[in-house]
Amino acid sequence: MITNENDILQVVREDKWMMDILEAARTLDLPDWWICAGFVRSKIWDTLHGFCGRTEIPDVDVVYFDSAQVNEGVEKKLERKLAEELPNVRWSVKNEARMHIINKLPPYTSSVDAISKFPETATALGLKLDAKGDLILTAPHGLEDVINMEIRATPQFKTSKELASIYEDRIIKKDWQSTWKKVKIFY
Repeated sequence: MITNENDILQVVREDKWMMDILEAARTLDLPDWWICAGFVRSKIWDTLHGFCGRTEIPDVDVVYFDSAQVNEGVEKKLERKLAEELPNVRWSVKNEARMHIINKLPPYTSSVDAISKFPETATALGLKLDAKGDLILTAPHGLEDVINMEIRATPQFKTSKELASIYEDRIIKKDWQSTWKKVKIFY
């Protein structure tokens, strides 16, 4: 059962696949890096649903923040480097110092700021290993929604009809309730 941050960190520490991925990402020594979104949320929901196996995720999202180097080609090189380390993982690496342009938002100030502007509170999560190898969790909107299996728009996605529409389109496209039956969606 997961009821708090310590429980989340414990189930991740016990998951060799997740820890191997976190270790691989740490080897890149990226500034302000996190592995975020479905990598974290799916583990929590799989555990809360009592699943024995892992729900497949489309990719592993590695984000970092480096305003000095915003060339997308650097991200592709990093993806290739990670693929050499763990070739069975679908990697996605994004420098959040440039992603505000793609997302049509004001510039982010950090990776955690960018994570806070993901569409859903339950997906606005990140994990990383610090220099000592300790597991760190960030949850800019708290853990209540992900632990209660509730999907809500982040404050950013409530600021305009256009963003609210993106949130609602994702709810339909992702169809999380077909995998995790206990999930509740708020429009």
